[in-house]
Amino acid sequence: MRSHRTTASVLLAAGALLAGALSVAPAGAAPAPTSFSPRHTQGFWTAERMRGATPLDLQRSPGTALKTVRPAGRTTTIAPTAASPTAFPQAGGAWTGNGAVVKTSGRVFFTFQGRTASCSGDSITSRNGSTVITAGHCVKYQGAWHTDWIFVPGYANGNAPYGQWSATKTLSTDQWVASEDINYDVGLAVVAPLDGRTLASVVGAQGIQFNGGYNKPMYAFGFPAAAPYDGTKLIYCSGNSGKDFLLSKDHSLGCNMTGGSSGGPWFASFNEATGTGLQVSVNSFGYQFLPNRMFGPYFGPEAQAAYDKAQTS
Repeated sequence: MRSHRTTASVLLAAGALLAGALSVAPAGAAPAPTSFSPRHTQGFWTAERMRGATPLDLQRSPGTALKTVRPAGRTTTIAPTAASPTAFPQAGGAWTGNGAVVKTSGRVFFTFQGRTASCSGDSITSRNGSTVITAGHCVKYQGAWHTDWIFVPGYANGNAPYGQWSATKTLSTDQWVASEDINYDVGLAVVAPLDGRTLASVVGAQGIQFNGGYNKPMYAFGFPAAAPYDGTKLIYCSGNSGKDFLLSKDHSLGCNMTGGSSGGPWFASFNEATGTGLQVSVNSFGYQFLPNRMFGPYFGPEAQAAYDKAQTS
């Protein structure tokens, strides 16, 4: 999860919002590329490197404009599953159940500014059978795309029971690529086949939903690696979600997951018995003055456009 914003940064962001500030590229500047092909050296991610990767939990630059309007849209659902939400609320604890989520979710590892770092991610239904969804800042941050990017589904304390899946391409929403707008903190990766098989054929894939609305029972998963967690276990939170009442247009959920959980999936219509649901968001950020609450971007048409680019790559 991204680091919590300070009160000062929130006030600065509010000032930018009220002033109608927008991020504008300099005249004549080339548009930011909407995807990236990260390099990756086979054998780079040893068990020791994975255990030592630092959770990506960085300070958001103050004063970022959050002036966005989400167009109304028709709900789009890919591979729906049966609803069976139970056990509310859960503020953060180890997932002791089984089901698909223990294989589709995993840790994401990459190199950022010369150091090894980690996030979380999830295998989702796609045409290519090779698409991972995570947070935007887990593929690109502070203007630079991450390298050495891999997905480790079912991560188990340095072990990769279902293999290490190297990204051939990473993508994000146009809004995150252009100005790292927190409302669109969604990232995706297309991973190469492993031993001739696609990711979905090995670990399965969760359904995904766009324009599904707010205020519903929600389950969030991730591999938080900052204290009091250590990145070794799949952690989950559950409860009734709301909408951020401050500056973003994101989902809100009571949860105490920490750094490293960024990019982990949020599910609506989650079935505890099968471990399946409809992914509607990812772990994104929290406010420093509002502890034990996490926020995740709304999957609207912008996220769907990025997903469509990824699944057809």
